[in-house]
Amino acid sequence: MDRYRAPADCLDAPTGWTFLDPVAERIAAVVQRLPLGPARDVLHGVWLGHPLHPALAQTPIGCWTAASLLDATGGDPRAVRRLTAAGLVTLPPVLLAGWVDWSRLPPAHRRTGLVHAAGAVAAALLQGTSLHARCHGHPTRGRLLGLAGTGAVGLAAALGGHLAYRQAAGAAHAEAEPRLAPSDWHSLGATADIPADTPVRRRLGDVPVVVVRGPDDSWTVLADRCTHMAASLAGGEVVDGCLECPLHHSRFRLSDGHPARGPATAAQPRFETRVLADHLEARPHPGP
Repeated sequence: MDRYRAPADCLDAPTGWTFLDPVAERIAAVVQRLPLGPARDVLHGVWLGHPLHPALAQTPIGCWTAASLLDATGGDPRAVRRLTAAGLVTLPPVLLAGWVDWSRLPPAHRRTGLVHAAGAVAAALLQGTSLHARCHGHPTRGRLLGLAGTGAVGLAAALGGHLAYRQAAGAAHAEAEPRLAPSDWHSLGATADIPADTPVRRRLGDVPVVVVRGPDDSWTVLADRCTHMAASLAGGEVVDGCLECPLHHSRFRLSDGHPARGPATAAQPRFETRVLADHLEARPHPGP
């Protein structure tokens, strides 16, 4: 059993490397100050419904993997050079999207992400050196450097997958809430106890939810755990028809729960509501 656990332990190791924190904090501050405007949400993947970085990363990884396969099978050297160059050309938006996501992660996740980024940069340097060697008459050196670069990017991708799935840096943290809540109507308390435009935390069975009463006595009930990193939305505030997370300032539309501003990319689960005998009741939507 231990031999199956060892790789996961190795991938988890960077979470404890606190010596990375000073560097991580400085880089995160720089990334957060970049004047990206609306492009920041594009890079987060708000429009896509999940982080953009992993999707973009497939292009350089695919190019460099294909180049290594051609090297190993005696393929056309010109095709290898083109694939290596294509991977390098498509890398900048991959790195930018990754840094934008990374800058909004908690410290332990940032440590893993910093090692992941270092691996990606090392892979790019190896591939760039490989291309230079190939173009200047050193094919053997180019092949060896290219293979090393492909190996480095593979390790970086493995750590990135661990960060996204095992450590849930890119997962939607409230996706299961409607399935865990009771399926029938459940009281959330008297309407008189819930002030307008002030998020109030309640429980729907065992599921924490946040209630927002509009000035026109409209009602919105969302899962309380932010889909980005599970912060309680009840500590946030209502801004321009959205509920803003107090931790990373994602905004979710009260009308449908969808993110109006990142870093969150997944919609906040929204519950059906009704008022019965001056009490607010809620339940999960019965259909999709």
